[in-house]
Amino acid sequence: MAPTPSLKFRLGALALASLGLVAATASRADATLDRIKGRQKLTVGIILSGAPFGYIDPQTRAEKGFNIDLARALAEKLGVKVELVTVTPPNRVQFLQQGKVDILIANMQYTEDRAKILDHVPTPYDRAGGAALGRKDSGIRDWTDLKGKPVCISQGSNYAQPLADTYGAVVKGIPSQPESMLALQGGNCVVAVHVAPTLKLLLADRPDEWKDYAIVIPTELEPADSVIWLRKGERDTSAALDAAVRDLHASGAMLDMAKANRLVDPTFLEEERRKFVAQAKP
Repeated sequence: MAPTPSLKFRLGALALASLGLVAATASRADATLDRIKGRQKLTVGIILSGAPFGYIDPQTRAEKGFNIDLARALAEKLGVKVELVTVTPPNRVQFLQQGKVDILIANMQYTEDRAKILDHVPTPYDRAGGAALGRKDSGIRDWTDLKGKPVCISQGSNYAQPLADTYGAVVKGIPSQPESMLALQGGNCVVAVHVAPTLKLLLADRPDEWKDYAIVIPTELEPADSVIWLRKGERDTSAALDAAVRDLHASGAMLDMAKANRLVDPTFLEEERRKFVAQAKP
């Protein structure tokens, strides 16, 4: 039976509403990239927790580090300027979700829990695991030695769960990595666990201050991809940034930035460059 005029009207209205919903969804997906292009500026949340990723140059007071160089390189790829916004482990996700920054390049490795509330650029820009910095005479030699002992980390660190659930450590979340280091020196924890490259460079750059300390556990905790984080549903922004990250790997620029910032072990980035160069060959 042919639909009545009234039914035809309702079906037509439903179809238009569906098209409107699709259009609205697409508009939301494009909103961040459109805003970046429109204002000619990419706003990036960065953490200044120490070299090689992000720190303040003591002489020039300028922000420096691998993550800062990456933020600038991405903005250049998009044809816009960059605005750096300092975030901390406790507030970085809040800054992103509230729209105070467009993206986060903030020492946040990929985890399934983070991926439930945020989206990320598929291609990682680095890979890092946690290292345990402690006194040489602490007696800590393995992650299992941390059972029942206080361990300092940054608030919001992805190392909290494995330290507590897998190894039975008493986790102390500290607002920032520098404060965590002070807590370690003050005897408030037996080790401080942070990304390995930062702790290794700290020991190399400040041997006198840290002469009684070492990376006491030879293996890294939960090595994972370092990725750029975005709000949920920002597919166009993610695609544009992913193309830029892949190009930075293939051209060798990502590896050059890492070496310029004294990333201790660039093995992962060397492998990524070879992979993307091979993919580009006809």
